[in-house]
Amino acid sequence: MAEQAFQVDLRGVVDLLSRHLYASPRVYLRELLQNAVDAITARGTGGGRVVIETGGDALRVHDDGIGLTEDEVHTLLATIGRSSKRDELGFARHDFLGQFGIGLLSAFLVADEIEVVTRSARGGDAVRWTGLAGGSYRVEPAEREEPGTTVTLRARSGSAELLSPPVVADLARTYGALLPVELTVDGVRITGDGPAWRAGHRDPAERRRALEQYCEELFGFTPFDVVDLEVPEAGLTGVAFVLPHPVAPTARAAHRVYLKRMLLAENVEGLLPEWAFFARCVVDAGELRPTASREALYEDELLDSVREGLGEVLRQWLVKLAETDPAGLGGFLRLHQLGVKAMALHDDDMLRIVDRWLEYETSAGPMTLAEFRRRHPDGRFTTSVDEFRRLSAVAGAQGVGLVNGGYVHDLEIIERLPDLDPEIRMARLDAAELTTTFGMLDPAAELALRPFLAAAQRAVDRLGCEVVVRDFDPASLPALYLTSRDAQFQDELARARDEADELWADVLGAVGARAVADRAQLVLNYRNPLTRRVTSLGTEGPVEAAVQALYGQALLLGHHPLRPADTAVLNRSFIGLLEWAVHPPEAGT
Repeated sequence: MAEQAFQVDLRGVVDLLSRHLYASPRVYLRELLQNAVDAITARGTGGGRVVIETGGDALRVHDDGIGLTEDEVHTLLATIGRSSKRDELGFARHDFLGQFGIGLLSAFLVADEIEVVTRSARGGDAVRWTGLAGGSYRVEPAEREEPGTTVTLRARSGSAELLSPPVVADLARTYGALLPVELTVDGVRITGDGPAWRAGHRDPAERRRALEQYCEELFGFTPFDVVDLEVPEAGLTGVAFVLPHPVAPTARAAHRVYLKRMLLAENVEGLLPEWAFFARCVVDAGELRPTASREALYEDELLDSVREGLGEVLRQWLVKLAETDPAGLGGFLRLHQLGVKAMALHDDDMLRIVDRWLEYETSAGPMTLAEFRRRHPDGRFTTSVDEFRRLSAVAGAQGVGLVNGGYVHDLEIIERLPDLDPEIRMARLDAAELTTTFGMLDPAAELALRPFLAAAQRAVDRLGCEVVVRDFDPASLPALYLTSRDAQFQDELARARDEADELWADVLGAVGARAVADRAQLVLNYRNPLTRRVTSLGTEGPVEAAVQALYGQALLLGHHPLRPADTAVLNRSFIGLLEWAVHPPEAGT
């Protein structure tokens, strides 16, 4: 049985390109520029010119590249999906930007007809190839004296604006401003001196100012710092601009990427590691592969290696900043501490920077972890912000150093510190251990308080709380509600059991039955004048309401969650104290 060739519906292919491959028909000019630059590269004479002319009813793109013979026209321009021109002409793939075939078809996004007049530098007559969007083409002799190629497009209905002089000039500047050839549009030169980071400046300060201005023009901000980038294996050079303002770590960083000095896209993602969200890059690479649409980078081992290499450059920049400009590092950390913390989770050098330079919230005020350990060799840390807030003042007053480990990554960083030095010891605070630092009452005072303590215990006994009286600072705090980790677990278990269905309630009940009972404590501060007056209330005084009020206040001040029973007790104590204040017992009764 004879083999049959596939039939290609060119209109369907063009529709596929416009709707699913290319993000915008504006890429047609980039594809024409790519073909022109490739032709100049193939000729190998150095330099080269691409001239774009607008006006009238047509757009013309001229180049003085290698051109095509008639056989090559049939082979390269009329076969959709054919391998690239560079392979046909015997040149190395990495020397070229794009390919004929699908690239040229992008012109059908804006025109119904493509005319190519070309003459080969290797001899032969000039030919004209005319391709139609309907799927046909014709080849005929043409007049052209010099080697090279001219592509002519006439706008289809609805596409005239894309071929208008101002739009064409803007597209040429966007895609081709860094090209290593002379590019002009209607006599105005578009290309300049190449990438801004390669410009020769004898004075480093002058170079810095030039790159800052370049960043302002591209991204609209003056960078906190400028970092030179280089990954030799990918032929990549460029600059990273460090953002001068905080940005969410989850924000997708978009970078400006050139391939062989032709703009790939202005919003390429995935170029840097996720932790480097604080930088925006402009790079030019010679070896990275674009996707089929040439609007993003192809995920492969080389891109992974580039991502790792660029991350290493930024990491070394931070290390150098720590060594040479501590004030600058401090400013950076205040802006982008989340990114650096994320790095410190996996990188020892970054962990050292965080330990030495990043300030944490502590019971003695803001300070670095290294300074905290120097002042408090037996320091403790909390695992939540609320726990730190309710215990920091009390812990500080007792001389117990406390670090807030409740913010993002802080707990993991604190727990990773022994990786730097096994001698580092920072333990998690168990709130119940604070009572061991409080002062005990003298035996006589404790004996005198026994009737009060019995009444106070009855007031909160059904709330699962134990009442104790201690002497501690700050004296302004009347009572403190402390719960150990075991007690917290029991409380959470009880709440879950109350909210669960019958089956899970039984399961949770069995778990709770095996746990060791450990009650929370309401610690009354005998140093506080109000608390001392409450402890001196006689049998006629509102002891129950007063103790329950102190219990409720301790819960609120400590940001503890209120159970329905707690809310009820708080309301009842308020009403009880109000009634007692309005109708106190009469003297002598």
